[in-house]
Amino acid sequence: MSLIGKFHFGFRRAGFINGRKGVDDHDRSIPGKAFMKMIDPRCFPSERRRRGDLDPPAVLRQLVAEAGVRFNGDAPWDIQVHHPDVYSRILTSGSLGFGEAYMDGLWDCPALDQLIDRLLRADIDERLGGWARLRLLGEVLRHRLFNLQSRRRAYQVGERHYDIGNDVFEAMLDSSMTYSCAYWKDADDLEAAQRAKLDLICRKLELQPGERLLDIGCGWGGLARHAAEHYGVEVLGITVSREQQKLARERCAGLPVEIRLMDYRDLDGRFDKIVSVGMFEHVGPKNYPVYFDTARRLLADDGLFLLHTIGIHKTTGHTDPWIERYIFPNGRLPSAEMLTRHLDDRWVIEDWHGFGQDYDRTLMAWWENFDRAWPRLEGRYDRRFYRMWRYYLLSCAGFFRSRKGQLWQLVLSKRGRSRVYRSVR
Repeated sequence: MSLIGKFHFGFRRAGFINGRKGVDDHDRSIPGKAFMKMIDPRCFPSERRRRGDLDPPAVLRQLVAEAGVRFNGDAPWDIQVHHPDVYSRILTSGSLGFGEAYMDGLWDCPALDQLIDRLLRADIDERLGGWARLRLLGEVLRHRLFNLQSRRRAYQVGERHYDIGNDVFEAMLDSSMTYSCAYWKDADDLEAAQRAKLDLICRKLELQPGERLLDIGCGWGGLARHAAEHYGVEVLGITVSREQQKLARERCAGLPVEIRLMDYRDLDGRFDKIVSVGMFEHVGPKNYPVYFDTARRLLADDGLFLLHTIGIHKTTGHTDPWIERYIFPNGRLPSAEMLTRHLDDRWVIEDWHGFGQDYDRTLMAWWENFDRAWPRLEGRYDRRFYRMWRYYLLSCAGFFRSRKGQLWQLVLSKRGRSRVYRSVR
């Protein structure tokens, strides 16, 4: 899923350094017990409220009101301000300052997913001016001028996000450890929805026993294992995360599955089918040509390539600064226009399937799992990590609920493929 990061992220498992480191909405986003214990009223004296120094600037009060949100209001999606610095952070740093202020405990919101959904539906993120707009312009220029996903930087996302500790992901994800959007069409729980997604991919690829499957960005090996066990294929999975490689090898032991730590640009060989799930978000527009050309070079002439990626509703020149700094370094979400521009004259689009609203439900399930497991994790991770992870999961749920976030599965082939492809759902 979804959504993307940068710079000094550097958190230790013991804590951060300098602050780096479907269902009814009203019911599903009420905070869990672990979160409620995080809010210590002694840190936020009630006298501050009575003095009135928590009143927001008029420009911010009017802006969020257009989304049906209030500062210090009574609705579950309202922003409860504990310190007036929240306002200056928003005005000077936009979404980055808003997220960092949350991590620092300067504000809270019981229904954080609903808050973000409301703000994004009203396009509040696009309407901040002043210094926040200048910082955003700087991000646009950075993405345009530099290749943030070069070979040298390719392993940063593995080191800064996926290698934080398998215990977090084992607690949050389903038993297959699938860290991408589940498919809830006929499923009632996360386990069944992820199993349905894995099988949907295999059926879309028309996998046959004895075929060679390349999995670009294999994660912890969930899809590789499923394809080898249920479809009799031989799988090569690649990842830029050492922790993922180690655990994927353990989980796929005894199966015709090889897991390598490598960059996709260094691949060679020939494969009957290729799949890439939740990895394209880390490729970056400057590398789209080499990414698609590499897949084309590796794929058999009559093969199929399935691309599963988060998308965004319109083309932008930047990534959300908070997500980029604290969650996914050097990433960028594609729009439909960005994808088709680079698919043109390279690939035939056999199928384009969108189910972005399923990511909302997936993220809410991950949040519930993480919150439930927090008592087992808090000895290794600090309070600020908890708040960061909560903000990450619930803000991303709001992103997809607002329909700004999309989830696409594309089935691609070479023009020389003669067999008719029938779409699968």
